[in-house]
Amino acid sequence: MTRAFLAIGLAVLAAIWLLPLAAWVPAFPVHMLRHMGLVAIAAPLLVLGLPRLSRMIAVPPLIAAAAEFVVVWAWHLPAAHGLGRTTGTGFAVEQASFLVVGLMVWAGSLRSGQPLTGALGLLLTSMHMTLLGALLVLAPRDLYAAVCGTAPDLAGQQTGGMLMLAIGTPVYLVAGLVITARSLREEAPA
Repeated sequence: MTRAFLAIGLAVLAAIWLLPLAAWVPAFPVHMLRHMGLVAIAAPLLVLGLPRLSRMIAVPPLIAAAAEFVVVWAWHLPAAHGLGRTTGTGFAVEQASFLVVGLMVWAGSLRSGQPLTGALGLLLTSMHMTLLGALLVLAPRDLYAAVCGTAPDLAGQQTGGMLMLAIGTPVYLVAGLVITARSLREEAPA
Protein backbone atom coordinates (compact mmCIF):
# COMPACT_ATOMS: atom_id res chain seq x y z
CA MET A 1 0.00 0.00 0.00
CA THR A 2 2.87 2.40 0.72
CA ARG A 3 4.04 2.07 -2.88
CA ALA A 4 0.60 3.08 -4.13
CA PHE A 5 0.59 6.17 -1.89
CA LEU A 6 4.08 7.07 -3.09
CA ALA A 7 3.18 6.59 -6.77
CA ILE A 8 0.04 8.70 -6.46
CA GLY A 9 1.89 11.40 -4.50
CA LEU A 10 4.62 11.59 -7.14
CA ALA A 11 1.98 11.70 -9.89
CA VAL A 12 0.30 14.62 -8.15
CA LEU A 13 3.64 16.44 -7.95
CA ALA A 14 4.25 15.80 -11.64
CA ALA A 15 0.80 17.11 -12.53
CA ILE A 16 1.26 20.19 -10.36
CA TRP A 17 4.60 21.14 -11.85
CA LEU A 18 4.54 19.74 -15.38
CA LEU A 19 1.02 20.21 -16.75
CA PRO A 20 0.48 23.52 -18.53
CA LEU A 21 -2.32 24.51 -16.14
CA ALA A 22 -2.03 28.19 -17.06
CA ALA A 23 -3.30 27.36 -20.55
CA TRP A 24 -6.67 26.36 -19.03
CA VAL A 25 -7.00 28.35 -15.82
CA PRO A 26 -6.24 31.99 -14.90
CA ALA A 27 -3.00 32.63 -12.99
CA PHE A 28 -4.25 32.95 -9.41
CA PRO A 29 -6.40 29.80 -9.44
CA VAL A 30 -3.41 27.91 -10.91
CA HIS A 31 -1.29 29.20 -8.04
CA MET A 32 -3.88 27.96 -5.56
CA LEU A 33 -4.28 24.57 -7.27
CA ARG A 34 -0.52 24.07 -7.00
CA HIS A 35 -0.45 25.24 -3.42
CA MET A 36 -3.33 23.00 -2.32
CA GLY A 37 -2.02 20.10 -4.38
CA LEU A 38 1.32 20.34 -2.59
CA VAL A 39 0.22 20.74 1.01
CA ALA A 40 -3.12 18.92 1.12
CA ILE A 41 -2.78 16.14 -1.45
CA ALA A 42 0.82 15.32 -2.40
CA ALA A 43 2.33 15.84 1.08
CA PRO A 44 0.08 13.37 2.96
CA LEU A 45 0.44 10.80 0.18
CA LEU A 46 4.24 11.12 0.27
CA VAL A 47 4.25 10.81 4.07
CA LEU A 48 2.17 7.64 3.83
CA GLY A 49 4.30 6.35 0.95
CA LEU A 50 7.67 7.03 2.58
CA PRO A 51 7.29 5.94 6.22
CA ARG A 52 11.02 5.95 7.01
CA LEU A 53 11.52 9.43 5.59
CA SER A 54 8.41 10.71 7.33
CA ARG A 55 9.67 9.43 10.68
CA MET A 56 12.91 11.35 10.10
CA ILE A 57 11.17 14.65 9.31
CA ALA A 58 8.37 14.33 11.88
CA VAL A 59 8.45 17.29 14.23
CA PRO A 60 5.94 17.96 17.00
CA PRO A 61 2.60 18.60 15.28
CA LEU A 62 1.97 22.01 16.80
CA ILE A 63 5.43 23.25 15.82
CA ALA A 64 4.87 21.93 12.28
CA ALA A 65 1.44 23.60 12.13
CA ALA A 66 2.95 26.91 13.30
CA ALA A 67 5.72 26.68 10.69
CA GLU A 68 3.17 25.91 7.99
CA PHE A 69 1.04 28.87 9.10
CA VAL A 70 4.02 31.24 8.88
CA VAL A 71 5.13 29.95 5.46
CA VAL A 72 1.67 29.98 3.89
CA TRP A 73 0.68 33.40 5.19
CA ALA A 74 4.10 34.89 4.36
CA TRP A 75 3.84 33.71 0.75
CA HIS A 76 0.39 35.28 0.51
CA LEU A 77 1.67 38.72 1.48
CA PRO A 78 1.58 40.75 -1.74
CA ALA A 79 5.34 41.28 -2.18
CA ALA A 80 6.24 37.62 -1.55
CA HIS A 81 3.34 36.40 -3.68
CA GLY A 82 4.51 38.64 -6.52
CA LEU A 83 8.01 37.20 -6.22
CA GLY A 84 6.63 33.65 -6.39
CA ARG A 85 4.53 34.44 -9.44
CA THR A 86 6.97 36.57 -11.44
CA THR A 87 10.41 35.00 -10.99
CA GLY A 88 11.63 31.46 -11.49
CA THR A 89 13.69 31.51 -8.32
CA GLY A 90 10.80 32.90 -6.30
CA PHE A 91 8.50 30.24 -7.70
CA ALA A 92 10.96 27.45 -6.88
CA VAL A 93 11.52 28.68 -3.32
CA GLU A 94 7.78 29.15 -2.77
CA GLN A 95 6.92 25.67 -4.06
CA ALA A 96 9.75 24.02 -2.12
CA SER A 97 8.75 25.76 1.10
CA PHE A 98 5.09 24.76 0.64
CA LEU A 99 6.12 21.14 0.10
CA VAL A 100 8.52 21.08 3.07
CA VAL A 101 6.02 22.51 5.55
CA GLY A 102 3.29 20.29 4.13
CA LEU A 103 5.47 17.23 4.71
CA MET A 104 6.30 18.47 8.22
CA VAL A 105 2.63 18.92 9.16
CA TRP A 106 1.54 15.55 7.83
CA ALA A 107 4.56 13.64 9.15
CA GLY A 108 4.23 15.26 12.56
CA SER A 109 0.49 14.73 12.75
CA LEU A 110 0.29 11.22 11.33
CA ARG A 111 3.40 9.92 13.12
CA SER A 112 2.77 11.61 16.45
CA GLY A 113 2.98 9.47 19.56
CA GLN A 114 0.14 11.63 20.81
CA PRO A 115 -2.64 11.33 18.23
CA LEU A 116 -4.80 14.07 19.73
CA THR A 117 -1.90 16.50 19.39
CA GLY A 118 -1.52 15.38 15.76
CA ALA A 119 -5.24 15.94 15.22
CA LEU A 120 -4.97 19.40 16.79
CA GLY A 121 -2.15 20.30 14.39
CA LEU A 122 -4.35 19.35 11.43
CA LEU A 123 -7.42 21.13 12.83
CA LEU A 124 -5.43 24.34 13.43
CA THR A 125 -4.15 24.13 9.87
CA SER A 126 -7.71 23.72 8.62
CA MET A 127 -8.74 26.81 10.55
CA HIS A 128 -6.02 29.06 9.17
CA MET A 129 -6.59 27.75 5.62
CA THR A 130 -10.27 28.64 6.05
CA LEU A 131 -9.40 32.12 7.26
CA LEU A 132 -6.98 32.81 4.40
CA GLY A 133 -9.39 31.38 1.81
CA ALA A 134 -12.19 33.57 3.17
CA LEU A 135 -9.90 36.63 3.09
CA LEU A 136 -9.13 35.98 -0.59
CA VAL A 137 -12.80 35.49 -1.44
CA LEU A 138 -14.08 38.50 0.50
CA ALA A 139 -11.35 41.02 -0.37
CA PRO A 140 -12.88 44.02 -2.17
CA ARG A 141 -10.03 44.21 -4.69
CA ASP A 142 -7.34 42.10 -6.30
CA LEU A 143 -4.57 42.01 -3.69
CA TYR A 144 -1.82 40.94 -6.08
CA ALA A 145 -2.28 42.62 -9.48
CA ALA A 146 0.01 45.55 -8.69
CA VAL A 147 2.93 43.37 -7.52
CA CYS A 148 2.48 40.82 -10.31
CA GLY A 149 2.21 43.45 -13.05
CA THR A 150 -1.10 42.03 -14.24
CA ALA A 151 -4.54 43.47 -14.83
CA PRO A 152 -6.76 43.22 -11.75
CA ASP A 153 -8.57 39.88 -11.62
CA LEU A 154 -10.78 39.86 -8.56
CA ALA A 155 -12.77 36.90 -9.93
CA GLY A 156 -9.56 34.86 -10.31
CA GLN A 157 -8.53 35.71 -6.74
CA GLN A 158 -11.98 34.74 -5.48
CA THR A 159 -11.82 31.46 -7.40
CA GLY A 160 -8.42 30.78 -5.83
CA GLY A 161 -9.83 31.48 -2.38
CA MET A 162 -12.73 29.11 -3.09
CA LEU A 163 -10.23 26.41 -4.14
CA MET A 164 -8.41 26.88 -0.84
CA LEU A 165 -11.71 26.56 1.01
CA ALA A 166 -12.85 23.59 -1.06
CA ILE A 167 -9.59 21.60 -0.86
CA GLY A 168 -7.52 22.68 2.14
CA THR A 169 -10.25 23.18 4.70
CA PRO A 170 -11.97 19.78 4.35
CA VAL A 171 -8.80 17.71 3.85
CA TYR A 172 -7.21 18.91 7.09
CA LEU A 173 -10.53 18.94 8.95
CA VAL A 174 -11.51 15.39 7.96
CA ALA A 175 -8.02 14.03 8.68
CA GLY A 176 -8.01 15.71 12.09
CA LEU A 177 -11.45 14.33 12.91
CA VAL A 178 -10.50 10.81 11.77
CA ILE A 179 -7.39 10.83 13.97
CA THR A 180 -9.46 12.15 16.89
CA ALA A 181 -12.12 9.46 16.44
CA ARG A 182 -9.51 6.69 16.24
CA SER A 183 -7.74 7.96 19.32
CA LEU A 184 -10.95 8.20 21.33
CA ARG A 185 -12.00 4.70 20.26
CA GLU A 186 -8.62 3.30 21.32
CA GLU A 187 -8.84 5.04 24.70
CA ALA A 188 -12.44 3.98 25.41
CA PRO A 189 -12.76 1.33 28.13
CA ALA A 190 -13.84 -2.10 26.88
